[in-house]
Amino acid sequence: MLDLVKVAAQMGRVGQAIRQGAIASQQKQTHAREVLTAMAETLDTYCQAIEQWGEAFPFSVAEPLEPLTVRHTVSPAPSQHTIFAVDGSQIAPSHHEIAYCYLINVGRVAIAYGQGQRPHLDSVPQLIYDPNELGRSRGWGLTIEDWLRYRRTQAEILALGELIQTHPPTTPSLALLDGSLIFWMWESLPPMGREELLTPILAAWDQLRAQRIPLVGYISASRSHETVNFLRLGVCPYPEPNCSRHCGQSHPLSPPAAGDRLPCQVFEPLRDVLLWQAQLQPQQYSPLWRSRSRILEHYGEHRICVAYLHGGTEVVRLEVPQWVAEDAELWQQAVSLTAAQIAKGHGYPVALAEAHNLAVVRGSDRQRFFALLERELIKAGHWHVAPSPKEQRKRQSIA
Repeated sequence: MLDLVKVAAQMGRVGQAIRQGAIASQQKQTHAREVLTAMAETLDTYCQAIEQWGEAFPFSVAEPLEPLTVRHTVSPAPSQHTIFAVDGSQIAPSHHEIAYCYLINVGRVAIAYGQGQRPHLDSVPQLIYDPNELGRSRGWGLTIEDWLRYRRTQAEILALGELIQTHPPTTPSLALLDGSLIFWMWESLPPMGREELLTPILAAWDQLRAQRIPLVGYISASRSHETVNFLRLGVCPYPEPNCSRHCGQSHPLSPPAAGDRLPCQVFEPLRDVLLWQAQLQPQQYSPLWRSRSRILEHYGEHRICVAYLHGGTEVVRLEVPQWVAEDAELWQQAVSLTAAQIAKGHGYPVALAEAHNLAVVRGSDRQRFFALLERELIKAGHWHVAPSPKEQRKRQSIA
């Protein structure tokens, strides 16, 4: 039982730390705005520096595709349009349960606005009990929890593609995913594992491209620093930003030692959303940027571009494949329909919220899942079916 009296005694220190952090963040926002304005005047110089020295940066930096001073205004969404969205949840495997298996549940939503149609709402569960499937991840140095999370990401995207194939739109449309399209953690996977995950995903994105349906990865409360890291070029004290030569840094996975700071680390811990919060008015969005995350080398024609949208209640990060960013009509369609979803959902896209509600596995769902599994095991002749003593005791209290 949580002792709230003892917790309350510690809250004062937390509040003071947050206040000090907010003051420091405001100062860094001001400095970042000044550097951004100065860099805008010689933008080509910094873009050339990225091309020449980018491989030596020990940080991930985005490359601007438009002038830094550009601020776009969201166009109104057409009265008739269609939104597709998915979200996922899971039941992780546990050695303490009656069987070592896992479940991925994907909520799917298709809403046709202004067309007199009922929305399509359903969920697609996938039960996996395969020793080869469960054991393969260990051979790749992954925990089963990590592999389950990666599989869930893949299942969400494939479910989105299947939904669109069964409900082909006749109006301007948008495919929405909750979360990033840059699967940076997959970079460290063995090639076989990365290919197994990415190949079906890229094939599904090919279908979206053929149907001219823009795909948007929607990230609320983003913790990315990619555009702030671009400003580090503007405060670099050396003639060229050759990090491996001047600072002894040659790889993003080799950060400075604890306590050491590079001379360009003047903005940390400022995040992109705080930078653009000071730059954008509601219903405005930032210039487009091209992410240079290393995993994108495996994306082919689907390298990811990003922008920041002020939806009214927060600044959110939008990620789209490059073919969306390079098509003015599709990019405008993606932004306007996303902004309309934020407005309809009072701060968060209504289709994503509905997909989440369809996908989430609650405590009662988990209990019914294992009850069904227990019944099937008994039917198959397994008479001694029970969780481990540890799990049974955790579900009860004798105190």
